[in-house]
Amino acid sequence: MIRITSVTQKKELKAFIDFPHDLYKDDAYYIPELFIAQRELFTKHPFHEHSSVQCFLAYRGRKVLGRITAILNNNHNQYNQCTDGFFGFFDCVNDKQVAELLFDAAHQWLKERGATCMIGPVNFSFNETCGLLVEGFQSPPVVMMPYNAPYYQHLLEESGFVKKLDLLAFRFEAEGYNDKSVRLLGQLTARLERSRITIRKIDMKNFKQEAISLREVYNKAWDKNTGFVPMTDNEFDHIGRELKMILDPDFCQIAEQDGKIVGFALAIPDFNQVLQKVKRGRLFPTGLLKILLNRKKIKGIRILLLGVIDGYRKMGIEACFYATIINKYREKQLEYAEASWTLEDNHLINNAIIAIKGRQYKRYRIYRKEFYSPPHIHG
Repeated sequence: MIRITSVTQKKELKAFIDFPHDLYKDDAYYIPELFIAQRELFTKHPFHEHSSVQCFLAYRGRKVLGRITAILNNNHNQYNQCTDGFFGFFDCVNDKQVAELLFDAAHQWLKERGATCMIGPVNFSFNETCGLLVEGFQSPPVVMMPYNAPYYQHLLEESGFVKKLDLLAFRFEAEGYNDKSVRLLGQLTARLERSRITIRKIDMKNFKQEAISLREVYNKAWDKNTGFVPMTDNEFDHIGRELKMILDPDFCQIAEQDGKIVGFALAIPDFNQVLQKVKRGRLFPTGLLKILLNRKKIKGIRILLLGVIDGYRKMGIEACFYATIINKYREKQLEYAEASWTLEDNHLINNAIIAIKGRQYKRYRIYRKEFYSPPHIHG
C-alpha cells in the first residue's frame, strides 16, 4: 500500500533531500545537490518570507518511492494578477500510481489555498531551477540545471499535464563557435563609446553595491519573460552570496553609460564537474576536499544571464558581451560552454546564439494542469 505523508520533521526532510541519490544511484549523468544547500533552501531561503511550500513523500512501508513540493508563490500571483499554483522537486519511481498520488497531494494542498491550476516543475520559481528534461539525455546537466529520467515525461502527461512552454539549452564545443563578434569587438566597443557606453568586469571589492545595481537591471531586463516575477532584495542578496562563492569575475561583464548599469552578462564555472564526485552531496568528511582539489580542473562554463534594459538593445552591447566571454573562454582554454536557459519563443536571443554556432542540444518543458471542479447539479 502506498501512503503519502507531509514533510514536517527534520528526518523527513533528510529523506526528501536524499531520495534522488538512491533513485539515480546507477545513473552516470546524475549530479547530487549539496545537502547543506538543499536544507537551507527548504528552511531559510527568502522565498519563505512571502510565499509557502509543502513537501510530500510517497512511501511503501519504509521505502521512499517519490517526492513532490506544492508551492504557492504569492509574489508571482500578485505580480501577474493570477491564481497559479506550482509544483517542484518532483522525483518518482517509474510508477503511474505513485506519481498520481503525489500530484493529487500537491493539487489538494494548492486548491485549498485558492489556486486554480498547477504549473511545474519549478523549484521554487522561474528565478531558480525549473523545467523537466525532455530532450538531451546523453550528457549530465551543467550547474544549476535540472536532470531527470526520460520516463518522467510520460508520468506527467499520463496524469493530465500539458505543455505550457519549453526552455532551451545551447552548447558550444571547444573552438566550435563563430568568432565574428570577437573580430569586430574593437569596432563595436568604439561605437558604444561614442554613446558613452563602456563594458567592464564586475568589481569584486565593491560586490555589495554592484549587486544592488545588477538587481535593478535584472528586474527591468527580464520583466517581459513568461513567468517572470521580480526578485525581492533578500532573494537577490541570497543568490548573490551563492554565486559569489563560485564566481569568476572575468565572466561577469557589465555595460554602463555614465556610471549607470544598463546590462550585464554572467557565465559561471560548471561546478557540476566537481559536485559529481561528492557522494550524496555531503561536504564531510571528504566532499569539501574534493571540491577544493577539483575546482581548478573545471573545463566548462554556463552562460547563465545576458540582459540589456529597454532603450539599449540592438546597439551592439549583446555582441560585446559574447565576444568578451569568448575571449576569456579561449584564454582559459576551456572545452565547452552552455547557454541556458532561453525561452523557445525568444527568437532574438536564440537566433543570436545560433549565429555564433551554438547548438541547441537540450530541451526542458514546463507543464500546466487546470483544476476542474465538478459541475454543480441542481436538484
